[in-house]
Amino acid sequence: MSKRKTVSAEEKRTRMLQLFHEKKDFFQLKDLEKIAPKEKQIVLQSVKEVVQNLVDDGLVDTDKIGSSVYFWAFPSKAKSAKMTTLNNAKVKLEEYQKKLNRNLEIINKEKVGKEDSDSRKVLLDKLKALQDEKLSLELEIKKFKDSDPAEIERMKNNIGVAKEAGNRWTDNIYSVKSWCRKKFFIEDSTMDKQFGIPSDLDYLE
Repeated sequence: MSKRKTVSAEEKRTRMLQLFHEKKDFFQLKDLEKIAPKEKQIVLQSVKEVVQNLVDDGLVDTDKIGSSVYFWAFPSKAKSAKMTTLNNAKVKLEEYQKKLNRNLEIINKEKVGKEDSDSRKVLLDKLKALQDEKLSLELEIKKFKDSDPAEIERMKNNIGVAKEAGNRWTDNIYSVKSWCRKKFFIEDSTMDKQFGIPSDLDYLE
């Protein structure tokens, strides 16, 4: 006998939100505990937790009327949330684009006439990786029009990962410069000029 496939927490969220959007109605928790297992294969024991999770994220509304608590979520609310997240992502991407363009302009000017070196190659390879990451983010944004809340959340996480990666490599550059300064008594300005490092290199905020 094959084992029953386990439904992930994120998939339960997606299915529960679909249930609200499809029904376009108001529900008590006891109603959802009857409907969700049958129509969305969400186990009874998980229904309350999944609904509360969606409420906490602002994807499902709730209110108490008399002694009863009702839950609801309409597609228009989800669309509005997606558009807000999309617009925020576009603003951040534009900021990264401007900063990247400034750095590229400085690097292109400084690298004229410079000989290749291992340190320089590392920096250029990282620049290429950041450009690839930017392209990946742009492609992800194009998917937002038809994406669900889970896809939007994944995109937000990817932006955070890209930012952390950029700052981590900025740390690495500063560490290498510090080591060279202590080991060979080379000034920062000399290393910046020699290896094409922008003088205004800074962490992403």
